[in-house]
Amino acid sequence: MQERALQFHIQCGPGNVGGYCVLPGDPGRCRSIAQRLEGAVHVRTNREFETWTGSLLGEKVSVVSTGIGGPSAAIAMEELANLGTHTFVRVGTCGGIRLDVRSGDVVVATGAVRMEGTSREYAPIEYPAVPDFQVAGALVRACQALGKPWHAGVVQCKDSFYGQHDPARMPVSGELEAKWEAWKRLGVLASEMESAALFTVAAARGVRCGSVFHVIWNQEREQAGLDQQESHDTALAIDVGVEALKLLIRQDAQSQAGEGR
Repeated sequence: MQERALQFHIQCGPGNVGGYCVLPGDPGRCRSIAQRLEGAVHVRTNREFETWTGSLLGEKVSVVSTGIGGPSAAIAMEELANLGTHTFVRVGTCGGIRLDVRSGDVVVATGAVRMEGTSREYAPIEYPAVPDFQVAGALVRACQALGKPWHAGVVQCKDSFYGQHDPARMPVSGELEAKWEAWKRLGVLASEMESAALFTVAAARGVRCGSVFHVIWNQEREQAGLDQQESHDTALAIDVGVEALKLLIRQDAQSQAGEGR
């Protein structure tokens, strides 16, 4: 495809975005995340992609929504990488799978099950979808510093929300139910829809990416009759993502200073 300064989907051009970027799914979360930056301004909204840019610790940082699922998330990352963004933190929501993952907790992905289609157009299925080690480490340190309930482990990514929540009515119900049982037995923490694609695209593009999630609900806890309350307050996951970016900015500055000696 012909190179273009103004990116086709996010409708941003050179200078519009920073080297660091927070990727929520919901455009409605962009403003609240941008408020945690310094001097953030709305840059552009096109389709599901809403872009804000400000700064953290003197570095330009953007917030760009990706909508739902791997295809649009991959588009956002591709076009941001074209503009020079090198570090991504997905801040999203998930549904718990492992019984100790409660609504309101935070989950940091250490890997993602590639039960989706986007990543298959970037890498063979044998290639693992894993976050950048530095970004995942910064997210864990941010969780530790904030002192709230958190978990780190593998998450499952899929393309069909209702395939997860109503598998019995799907023509491929047997396959869906068997695989869900496998994820449970393997200790998979939660289910979401973007990280497998983002981690694989990041590897293909040579950029860094990690993911942190707010747990809305755990259907396995519900089925087991365990108490829980549905939670939609993503503030803690946002705090973790922003704090992790600060850690990465400081770490990158120290590394660059060391290289300059």
